[in-house]
Amino acid sequence: MFTIRQIDHIVLRVKALQPMLDFYMNILGCTMEREQREIGLYQLRAGSSLIDLVPVNQKLGRAGGAAPGREGRNLDHLCLRIEPFEAEEVLTFLRSKGVAPSEVESRYGAEGEGPSIYISDPENNVVELKGAPWNH
Repeated sequence: MFTIRQIDHIVLRVKALQPMLDFYMNILGCTMEREQREIGLYQLRAGSSLIDLVPVNQKLGRAGGAAPGREGRNLDHLCLRIEPFEAEEVLTFLRSKGVAPSEVESRYGAEGEGPSIYISDPENNVVELKGAPWNH
């Protein structure tokens, strides 16, 4: 038998690579881990996990069928645990980058109930930014 430790990576099929790279790297602070341009795979480091971007007009992306859109998305949302979670600073920073954050709400996650904010990336994938649990 085995035990799951954490989410290793997620893969987002994307229509426009550069705006997505700009969002995940310049706003959320991910770094480029590895590029495999010949197959269309761009892997970004997000803490101990990866966010893979696969353009729909390149080899891997074409294998997934139609591009995501208003009628169908790649996923419901992804949640990134952030530290520190200073609500006003996070909200101010996001707004300064042209990102419209939700209100801070208490939501349950892997570590328990704690503060979170929802935002959307350039292709309308919902990203939750989650802080430490309240009893941390």
